[in-house]
Amino acid sequence: MDREQGRRWAVYGRWGLVALLTLAAVQNGASIAGGQYLTPRSAVAVACGVLLLLRRGHWLLAPAVATAAAGVWGWPVLSLLLLALFDLASDRHTPAAVACAAVALTGNALLHPEVSLWRPQQYGSSLFLLLAVVGGSWMGNRRRLVRALNTQVEHLRIERELREQAARSAERSAIAAEMHDVLAHRLSLIALHTGVLATRKEGLPAPVVERLALLRTASTDALTDLRDVLGALRTPDTGGAEGPAPALRDVGEVIEQARAAGQRIDSTIEGRPEQAPAAHRLAVFRLVREALTNARKHAPDAPVRVRVDYGPPATLIEVVNTPGGRAVQPVPSGFGLVGLRERVEALGGHLSAGPGGAGTWRLAARIPHPAPDQIGPLT
Repeated sequence: MDREQGRRWAVYGRWGLVALLTLAAVQNGASIAGGQYLTPRSAVAVACGVLLLLRRGHWLLAPAVATAAAGVWGWPVLSLLLLALFDLASDRHTPAAVACAAVALTGNALLHPEVSLWRPQQYGSSLFLLLAVVGGSWMGNRRRLVRALNTQVEHLRIERELREQAARSAERSAIAAEMHDVLAHRLSLIALHTGVLATRKEGLPAPVVERLALLRTASTDALTDLRDVLGALRTPDTGGAEGPAPALRDVGEVIEQARAAGQRIDSTIEGRPEQAPAAHRLAVFRLVREALTNARKHAPDAPVRVRVDYGPPATLIEVVNTPGGRAVQPVPSGFGLVGLRERVEALGGHLSAGPGGAGTWRLAARIPHPAPDQIGPLT
């Protein structure tokens, strides 16, 4: 909106400038003609002003008319010639602008009008014509540079949005693949145990046997549907195997690996992982791993404090980089954090990452546990 308004005001400004210069040319011509406004000089000045406003489709017509008028009548139409030369130079027609200036000066030298372009100085108006050409060239180059920079910024903005969308899509695919692994394992256990119970149906009431058969059939059907829908999202290294991948890794494992790599980590784990849903435990592992990786990358000698609380009522994760040998520099959120934020928000939680107090860098997330009434009974 601001850019469009700026362009509109630029158009208004040019119209006002052309109108002012045209009126000045007509007034100067009338003063030389004894106060008569209806003269060929005035008509040519008005025509030149109109052509300057319509220069888009006829870029050489207005300079040609201004050059001819200045060559014949001299100073009265000099202002219109200067604007025409400025436009030519700004539109990358510098040779044409120089040629028009030379033609106007030569015409004055041959025709000797009442107010020649060679007066009153010995060099005449050649300095003004040169300044118009140089100023137009500078302005044209500046416009093209600004236009190129705006285009580059727009391309960078679009590229960043596409990369963020790709990061979100990749994280959604990872979530789907991980949940496929976890749910496939649990549904397989349900089908297995119900099958075992169904083989020992002697002494069980008929309704119980019927419910066991129904539960086994439902679990195997759900497992098949889950694999059909989410199986294509598994990463290539899984090889499409039906066995569950080790998705539910302990967060203590990644902390111990980081310590073995030389990081100083103070960790606090509260609650039991079994208290949190499987999706929460996956998110905890990914968040802690990403935070430790960022700390190792941007502040390798800084101590790190990790706190995980499995709740309930919510799973809390906090990772803080304290300053090490050098101050922790604020690092803008990368695309890894974009994917993690997508994961946390998909679980109904909130993720924040940014500079903390005393030069620290803090990553914190809160993921609420699902309410008991959101888990429906098995029927």
